[in-house]
Amino acid sequence: MAPAWSSTLSPLVASAVCASFATATTWLGCRRMPSMGRSQTLGGQPPLLPRDQLKRKPIVAHVQKETGNDVMVSTEGLLQAQLELYHHAMAYVKSAALRAAADLRIPDAIHRCGGAATLSDIATEIGVQPTKVSHLRRLMRALTILGIFLVGQGPNGEATDVHYKLTSVSRLLLEGSSCTQSPIVRVLVDPLSLTALCSIGEWFTDERASALTLFEVAHGCTREEMTAKKGTRGVFNVGMISDSHLLMETIIKDHRNIFEGVSSLVDAGGAHGATAEAIAKAFPHIKCTVLDLPHAIAGAPAIANVEFVAGDLFEYVPPVDVVLLKWVLCLWQDEDAVKVLRRCKEAITSRGAVGKVIIVDVVIDFGMSQDDVLLRETQVLFDVQMMRVDGGERDEQQWRKIFFEAGFRDYKITPMLGFRSIIEVYP
Repeated sequence: MAPAWSSTLSPLVASAVCASFATATTWLGCRRMPSMGRSQTLGGQPPLLPRDQLKRKPIVAHVQKETGNDVMVSTEGLLQAQLELYHHAMAYVKSAALRAAADLRIPDAIHRCGGAATLSDIATEIGVQPTKVSHLRRLMRALTILGIFLVGQGPNGEATDVHYKLTSVSRLLLEGSSCTQSPIVRVLVDPLSLTALCSIGEWFTDERASALTLFEVAHGCTREEMTAKKGTRGVFNVGMISDSHLLMETIIKDHRNIFEGVSSLVDAGGAHGATAEAIAKAFPHIKCTVLDLPHAIAGAPAIANVEFVAGDLFEYVPPVDVVLLKWVLCLWQDEDAVKVLRRCKEAITSRGAVGKVIIVDVVIDFGMSQDDVLLRETQVLFDVQMMRVDGGERDEQQWRKIFFEAGFRDYKITPMLGFRSIIEVYP
């Protein structure tokens, strides 16, 4: 149970949280290619909507009078400001609708109908109760406006002849795909995480909450304790596996040079080994080891050329050429991140040879144009989301600080896969 002094949840606060979920999931399928220079604007696949529709339009407010801190604006300006405020406040509904599409397997229903399905087709395929078909229409209308599905008129041109089709985004939700992202959507759009983030105000200001994580303030226990209590470790693992499949497909295709000259690798915090498995298949000469806590690797499948080792990377990392940290260091504040990096440095230098650490994580604001709103918002919203476990994403200056504190001398950042980058760190 949450502590007695836990505040009442606010749906307005919830909106800021879930905006990250919807935006991040929408852009998981968009790949960003590495730039030739550190400040060069990156190219990528075209967005779902025209670029001019994705840029925020400034609120046009005619200032009439300014007195002290009060600014008088026109009625048009006030209503435009309210519209933008309500849009942000309702953003969590986007996330809920997206998760509903994944849970109901609506993309699969459309796919089974040959790629175009009527509302009746979808209702039949997913088993919607007759009394809820009209509500399904409302959900599909929202999802088409959000760009998750396309809608078009059928050959008869009647109102009941509307057909829904898949987009590049909803194709990522197809359960049968090797790169399906439905599992990670379920991890990101999680009521427990949302509830935790709704306690940010209390976490910031209440002295009794100062020694607790945001998750503990909201739920009275750590995230790991809650996971054990609810038995949701499997859901989390499947989500991380789905993310790793898409991520590693891109890395091996477009950035395989980062593994040149490597004969051994430790995937630190690799859980059930999806990342290590992809590397071992693509590079059979690399001996791969997954290092994680005992409960994290419990039940991991046997994988050719991949060894699972139960251990704490704060204490010891086996000697290797490369230590891989995929979406790991964001779990901790700088002090703990430096401790982990020092163990990694010992591992890649302990045999006399000099290897490197490969980090796959967010580098906020790195190598992007100022008008890349979706990318920037996704990164900073992920940063806020990580507050729930007292972790966080970092910009280049913050990364540089912990690298040098851990005793490394140099690094190289390659932006890729939308909101994340590859960072190679050298001792």
